[in-house]
Amino acid sequence: MTSPLHVVILAAGEGSRMKSSLPKVLHPVAGKPMLHHVIDTARSLDAAGIHVVIGHGADKVRASISDDNLHWALQEQQLGTGHAVAQALPDVPEDARVLVLYGDVPLIRSETLSHLAGQVSETALGLLTVELPDPDGYGRIVRDDGGNVQAIVEQKDASDDQKRIREVNTGILGVHARHLKDWLPQLSNSNAQGEYYLTDVIAMAASRDVAVKVAHPQTAFEVQGVNNRIQLAELERWHQAEEARRLMIEGATLLDPARVDVRGRLEVGRDVVIDVNAVFEGDVTLADGVEIGPNCLLRNARLGPGTRVEANSVIDGAIVGAGAQIGPFARLRPGTELADRTKVGNFVETKKAVVGEGSKINHLSYVGDATLGRDVNVGAGTITCNYDGVNKHQTRIGDGVFVGSNTALVAPVSIADNATVGAGSTITRNIEADELAVARGRQRNIQNWSRPEKS
Repeated sequence: MTSPLHVVILAAGEGSRMKSSLPKVLHPVAGKPMLHHVIDTARSLDAAGIHVVIGHGADKVRASISDDNLHWALQEQQLGTGHAVAQALPDVPEDARVLVLYGDVPLIRSETLSHLAGQVSETALGLLTVELPDPDGYGRIVRDDGGNVQAIVEQKDASDDQKRIREVNTGILGVHARHLKDWLPQLSNSNAQGEYYLTDVIAMAASRDVAVKVAHPQTAFEVQGVNNRIQLAELERWHQAEEARRLMIEGATLLDPARVDVRGRLEVGRDVVIDVNAVFEGDVTLADGVEIGPNCLLRNARLGPGTRVEANSVIDGAIVGAGAQIGPFARLRPGTELADRTKVGNFVETKKAVVGEGSKINHLSYVGDATLGRDVNVGAGTITCNYDGVNKHQTRIGDGVFVGSNTALVAPVSIADNATVGAGSTITRNIEADELAVARGRQRNIQNWSRPEKS
């Protein structure tokens, strides 16, 4: 029977090179804190326990995650990676396999970790290494003449010959808990950094006939850590390039793959077209044939087949049916639901608005806390006056209603089927079916009137 898997995530470092009051592991990649990426990947491994070692900014780190299933361990003094893992061990059962990850290495793939975890047993340790063209700054993998891993030597402790080794340590490894509980108390801080290196357990394993099995990531970016904002930006660009590649494989056309940002989860159907500078946040679904114009932001939205979003539009928390037209410069706020063949045009804002099939709000309007039936036409400059200073009120508009331009609908108010509202009206009372409502002052034309002149 396979031993249970426990994951220890090291997230205690200060990250002084970030020059930030925010703990390093909370800086985002693709709109999500780095540590959250690592925790989500650990969850995908079906680990029996996830242990997060915190230190610098511990309160902020804990407050960023609402998950009762995490085990927290405090490293009050940052005395090295070996010391950090030791803080989590009391909550790890002795028969467990332990995978050690890092809160500032956010893009490690679950497939890589599954393979690594599969190598760990009481007789074997799993080590993730990578070959780099420039290994400067990394611990080198030292092998014997037979190719067996003997030790990891940190850069500051390496000889000139060892510094020429290109295979380096990623820091990610898997060890049986029984070995960790035996080896970690034996670590020494007699090194250039004066720290207790977790990597020293490799030499201990080799000396105790515990095999060191090596695995490799698909790409070096998987195991790249973040020490400054330059590296953070490099990871962001690599991640976005991977997302762009995925979207194109799934059937989307990206007019410039380097200018699309996915900061959440984006699902696309066939023949989706996305123009430049589109940003997707949260959970977004684009059905077949959807077209997204340039400079658009979509957040937690679902768009039906054939819908087109024109330039500079914001769609936030909205559900849109098939064949709809949105924008340019439209803003759909949370609670908006547009049925099939609807149109929300330029400089129109909606909020908690349910708009029926074939209805149009073409220009310069605000529709909030409202329900519109089928084939409604809302003229330019129309607003629903939904807020009385304390409470929000509903506007209900039936099928086939025509609302003239520059109209104020003072909620709560209802307009029944096929009614017409004259332009420039302020509607404060309900309108029955097929009625014409005109609520504006009578026009007066004064002849021979002289415009005032400056004296």
